[in-house]
Amino acid sequence: MNEPLVDGLARAPDGRPRCAWAVSTPDYLAYHDDEWGRPVRDEDGLFERLCLEAFQSGLSWLTILRKRESFRAAFAGFSIARVAGFGPEDEARLLADPGIVRNAAKIRAVIANARAARALHERGKSLAGLVWSIAPPATPRPRTGAEVPAITPDSRALARALKAEGFTFVGPTTALALMQACGVVDHHVEGCAVEAGDRRAG
Repeated sequence: MNEPLVDGLARAPDGRPRCAWAVSTPDYLAYHDDEWGRPVRDEDGLFERLCLEAFQSGLSWLTILRKRESFRAAFAGFSIARVAGFGPEDEARLLADPGIVRNAAKIRAVIANARAARALHERGKSLAGLVWSIAPPATPRPRTGAEVPAITPDSRALARALKAEGFTFVGPTTALALMQACGVVDHHVEGCAVEAGDRRAG
């Protein structure tokens, strides 16, 4: 059922074409069909995806997906307000939690990024406003998997903007993964059966 159609596109078990990476496991297919590329603009939702993309660095995304509920439990549902108040005892708790990726640098980055997002709020700004300010004009979907980039000028710009506001662990590759996950860009391969949704920020 998973025979390739064009580079970057494959037939899913339901017979409809999807981005090729999505058809290897039910976890990927559910994430691809229900979430990936659909616009996310709420603060805690964006924060969660930023954190998970940072945790994914150097690992399989499947590992992160399968630990997602444990991450949510460990990080207070990715509430910016709550995570920003985490202290040394929370760091120790997280480092001892077998349900998540126990990487000290990434754990500290999540807490630091919650505080950076809180600081944005205190200045009357928002994480959503910052992320969506980088949204490029609508462009055609990639025609093949080879056309899906790893880094773009816009992801470099977003990484710079996040770092300028005090966010960490947000290089241009992670920034692009965030943009893809949250629908800021639509990188479903042309011919994929999933409609990513309305990308407009307003």
